[in-house]
Amino acid sequence: MKALVYKGNGQCALEDRPIPQIQEPTDVVVKVVYTTICGTDTHILHGDVPTCTPGRILGHEGVGIVHETGSGVSSFKKGDRVLINCISSCATCTYCRRGMYSHCVKGGWILGNTIDGTQAEYVRIPLADSGLHHAPQGVDEKGLVMLSDIFPTGLECGVLNGKVQPGSTAAIVGAGPVGLAALLTSKLYSPSIVIVIDKDPSRLQVAKKFGADYIVNSGESSPEEAVMKLTDNTGCDAVIEAVGIAATLELAQDLVAPGGTIANVGVHGSSCSLKIEKLWSANISLTTRLVDTVTTPMLLKLFAAGSIRPADLITHEFPFSEMANAYTTFKAAAEHEALKMLITM
Repeated sequence: MKALVYKGNGQCALEDRPIPQIQEPTDVVVKVVYTTICGTDTHILHGDVPTCTPGRILGHEGVGIVHETGSGVSSFKKGDRVLINCISSCATCTYCRRGMYSHCVKGGWILGNTIDGTQAEYVRIPLADSGLHHAPQGVDEKGLVMLSDIFPTGLECGVLNGKVQPGSTAAIVGAGPVGLAALLTSKLYSPSIVIVIDKDPSRLQVAKKFGADYIVNSGESSPEEAVMKLTDNTGCDAVIEAVGIAATLELAQDLVAPGGTIANVGVHGSSCSLKIEKLWSANISLTTRLVDTVTTPMLLKLFAAGSIRPADLITHEFPFSEMANAYTTFKAAAEHEALKMLITM
């Protein structure tokens, strides 16, 4: 089979690899139909994820068809169409029983990180009974790929960790795919206003189209001044940081209202400043989280009902043979007005 392999030093390439085999009774091998590229994949290429070593097949998102099942798998059979969870979980360890699947002692974020991932024609899914979901009948499977990671990430790490509530005010720093997923899922909780901040005009226009009440171009004006003006000089109850660089997490600290919450979603590869001299007396919470995908069943129901439209985030489609072009486009998002790449096998 063909697979995209991390080569180290910012490089990846298509290679021939053997089709994966069942290793444990709880494994399933899935024939991948659609996959995509995540910002975390580019963090791997930048060396920000040391647990992923050269030689690894990248990718942790996808939709496919069950090709083979282990003897211990009870919920799936050959031929089932499935959504692949970006998180693998045993569902029985202490962390899983707390809903922290990302810290499962047997799983967590391992696909495309510590084991081979989904940017391949076939992928082995460990702990498959809890690592796969049946694809709802009749849904657009291209849009379904967005439920592997970015929609549960935006909802869990951003909206829920940020404590977005009816009537609250929210700011989202970063209008990339995850930031936009946070925007779309924030509407489920009826905030009074949502402000989206970015320096890319095209992404800001997408945010406006997706329901942002206000957009702020951080390359043209002061986000802090704009947010304070829109919130009677108090700041926002929830500030969702969805970029992953020091400057945006430090900006979030300037935008949060007393008693508010900063929800970090971005993948950070270096330290940033904590403005404790400003925050110590303001009753601020700072949350971090790796997505657990506990909300995926709910999101699947909303998707099947037409209440969310994740396919709206897909801007480009590539055949798997053109993965190099897909990565080039994804990494030059502003130039290409790119959000999510859909990769077709």
